[in-house]
Amino acid sequence: MLKVLGAQIKEFKKDSLMTPVFMILEVIMEMIIPLLMASIIDDGVNAGNMNHIYKVGAYMVVAAVIGLWAGMMGAKYGAKASTGFARNLRKAMFENIQTFSFSNIDKYSTSSLITRLTTDVTNLQNAYQMLLRMAMRAPASMIIAMIMAFSINAKLASTYLIAVIFLAACIAMIIPRATKYFRQVFEKYDDLNASVQENVSAIRVVKAYVREDYEKEKFSRANRNIYNMFLRAEKLVVINMPLMQFTVYACILIISWLGAKMIVAGGLTTGEMMSLLTYCMNILMSLMMLSMV
Repeated sequence: MLKVLGAQIKEFKKDSLMTPVFMILEVIMEMIIPLLMASIIDDGVNAGNMNHIYKVGAYMVVAAVIGLWAGMMGAKYGAKASTGFARNLRKAMFENIQTFSFSNIDKYSTSSLITRLTTDVTNLQNAYQMLLRMAMRAPASMIIAMIMAFSINAKLASTYLIAVIFLAACIAMIIPRATKYFRQVFEKYDDLNASVQENVSAIRVVKAYVREDYEKEKFSRANRNIYNMFLRAEKLVVINMPLMQFTVYACILIISWLGAKMIVAGGLTTGEMMSLLTYCMNILMSLMMLSMV
């Protein structure tokens, strides 16, 4: 299946390759900024060296501008690649439907084919864009932030490992259960499309036999089934954010408590501690982004 879908990228291979490159460049610039901020605090503010503050501040502006440009280019190429992929896929599916035999036509309903050409293709387009952007950015951000944190202070950075393992275990339990409901939703879309199609194509028959109330109830039932499925799935998905908040703030408290002791003992600087707190947010947010993919 992946081979069939991959064949529809066609002339958008360059855009598909450029998107991850720009995403990784943006991540690198983001990871450099906390180190520069630590240098400003330790070697500039604490030492009263204004020249150092101006110099490193200029580097921060350059890094921010490069990161902004890389993010814009990544979004541009990612959008072009995903929409082009969806266009080619939709065209290929339509051409394939035109070759259906009578047995194929009897097997697949019109409502099912409409869902495949519209909702499913849109979902694949969004998934491909997230694959090119978030699925590349999140691991790169987490790995680089982890390396930076361990290079500053391995003892405090080990806190991240515990948090990542805890959050990953929770997400691993939530995602499969939510995915089950989302898969069932796609099947319910066929019933909804079938109800709409029947009402539009046979509106005169419905009115002639005074079946408006029945058709309204039929549509409401199909609509309610989709609502219930989405509600069950979202009730599971929303647990991610409270877990994320709990893990982030727990890490911040632990790092602040241990870091304060190390600063007093002279084993850590104020700038390094600020960098560690920034990397804490980057690591855990990256894991949350991966769960969304």
